[in-house]
Amino acid sequence: MWSERVPRQRGFTLIEMTVAIVVLGVALAGLATAFTIVPAHSTDPLITKQLLAVAEEFMEEIQLKPYDVAANTAPSGCARDTFNDVSDYNNYPASHQICTVDGVPVADLTAYALSIKVTNSTLSGTAAKFIEVTVSRGRDSFTLVGWRTDYGD
Repeated sequence: MWSERVPRQRGFTLIEMTVAIVVLGVALAGLATAFTIVPAHSTDPLITKQLLAVAEEFMEEIQLKPYDVAANTAPSGCARDTFNDVSDYNNYPASHQICTVDGVPVADLTAYALSIKVTNSTLSGTAAKFIEVTVSRGRDSFTLVGWRTDYGD
């Protein structure tokens, strides 16, 4: 009996190669898009650290002031050198810029805005002031909240 061997085909056809290239191309394009969109929409770590540093600095400054309201002279501009109690910081500053204690705007932080709110409240039945410091730059913002009680200045 005569047996004829049929040769086995190996490899891919031109159509199979074309389909594989198209599928791989679409997958790689999707990955490239994902890797370029995510960093563009994420927060810059340096900006986050600066927002936190400014908020912490103001929160500490406020919490170290006496609790009881005391008479003082009105500051000029965004100066805080005449602030002598926690409540003086409410709605500071009108300009929302970040300044030194004596009212000089900080040149490196001109793109940042600051908002401070101090409200009378109670904390576990004790008179307290609720402090909210918000620092923002563009669409990034950081809010730090704290309390100041009258624990004997």
